[in-house]
Amino acid sequence: MDFEISERMKIITNMIDEFVDKELIPLEPEFLTRSFRDLLPVLEEKRAAVKKMELWAPNHPREYGGMGLNLVDHALVSESLGRTPIGHYVFGCQAPDAGNIEILYLYGTDEQKEKYLRPLVEGKIRSCFSMTEVDLAGSNPVMMDTTAVKDGDDYVINGQKWYTSSSDGAEFAIVMAKTNPEARPHLQASMIIVPCHTPGFNHVRNIPVMGEAGTDYTGHGEILYQSCRVPRKNLLGPEGHGFVIAQERLGPGRIHHCMRWLGICKRCFDLMCSRASERIITLDGKTLATRQIIQAWIAECAAEISAARLMTLNAAWKIETLGGKEAREDISLIKFFVAGVMQKVVDRALQVHGGLGMTDDIIIPYFYRHERAARIYDGADEVHKIAVARRILRGYEGRRVH
Repeated sequence: MDFEISERMKIITNMIDEFVDKELIPLEPEFLTRSFRDLLPVLEEKRAAVKKMELWAPNHPREYGGMGLNLVDHALVSESLGRTPIGHYVFGCQAPDAGNIEILYLYGTDEQKEKYLRPLVEGKIRSCFSMTEVDLAGSNPVMMDTTAVKDGDDYVINGQKWYTSSSDGAEFAIVMAKTNPEARPHLQASMIIVPCHTPGFNHVRNIPVMGEAGTDYTGHGEILYQSCRVPRKNLLGPEGHGFVIAQERLGPGRIHHCMRWLGICKRCFDLMCSRASERIITLDGKTLATRQIIQAWIAECAAEISAARLMTLNAAWKIETLGGKEAREDISLIKFFVAGVMQKVVDRALQVHGGLGMTDDIIIPYFYRHERAARIYDGADEVHKIAVARRILRGYEGRRVH
């Protein structure tokens, strides 16, 4: 891998860092104490400013209004934006829209692209991705009860989903449902576009996550599909290829997540070091930074952040140059490794802040609450560890090592 960052990307990331520092981080006190919906007017102003700077939708196709950055370049952008919870939203590259844009671009019909993809990239609408089910193991996606049964020119969808993130206020959902129950397990499900105003699309609630339900973009919806009827032309890609498409969505998506997590690491690391240097703990004026245990934490966090960053950029480069299949092992490795590093850094930053670290006077507790899920979504850490270990061990079958 070539680790050289182009001059263009240095300029772009410097502009983004400056915007995040001056325009977005000052909004965090309001973000932490008000509903997201209340902040939408000011966030729309910031989005308009980003568009004027020509930094809108960095990873999305040029022909639909994005910057068209490749995966490695967008990874660098995602790291910068990840320092604040509103960064990706303000720059138009937030999940789950980012993943939905990728698969609409790859598999959507011309009609689907004009109706859903273009306004999504332009930031005029939002979307959600409806896959996880309430009573079934999310890490084994072939276990699915939601069905989409053909009835004339329509599909009739029935089932219950949850953690349909950002469904509150979304224009449409991309739903995973079984269309071919007699086929082999990985060829049973399809992806179908369902406008959220469709009768039978019932938004039950925003699920409280560690005491916070969220509103609008920040909510995680529970959706009940009850005889929800949509045209069969809303099928996304070939019928029965839902899992194949999902895998294409998840590879780049994990790069986006991991680099966002590294942005969180950077922010919390900076706050931790600053707090340690300023916090006086003795009558003679010594600070937390003079304590060896704090120094050890800082050294360990610095090393682990650096390792996680290089692993993630290497995985992004491998996907970009060799394809997702060749990068499968790298993708699994970064998924659990970077999530673990992030959790350690956030936890230690909180600890260094003491009682302040438990309050919403600072951003660290927000990261602590909401990013614990990083070790669960997109496949629990344990599943990735088992999968990557099996692939590694297969290389030793029948092989003698001297």
